[in-house]
Amino acid sequence: MNSKPKIDQEDFEWTAAELKAAKKFADLPKSLQTKLASRKSRGTQVLPTKISTTIRLSSEVIDSFKATGAGWQTRIDLALKEWLKEHELAS
Repeated sequence: MNSKPKIDQEDFEWTAAELKAAKKFADLPKSLQTKLASRKSRGTQVLPTKISTTIRLSSEVIDSFKATGAGWQTRIDLALKEWLKEHELAS
């Protein structure tokens, strides 16, 4: 596997200069600390409607959906639901 990995905008390494310039959480205004702290976890779903699983899809499919921005996994779910409405699964 000699190919270079793709750079994902959401998964990158900070440079030493970026780390040095970054502010510590404690140095942020209290109002911003409160807002950021409240976003840490979603908590449990009242009515879980989705099941976490692992599925292998072609890079073409993943790249196409990721290119549409945030919510791409939900759009894959919707596309599969539409497909199920129009097709009968073979046993």
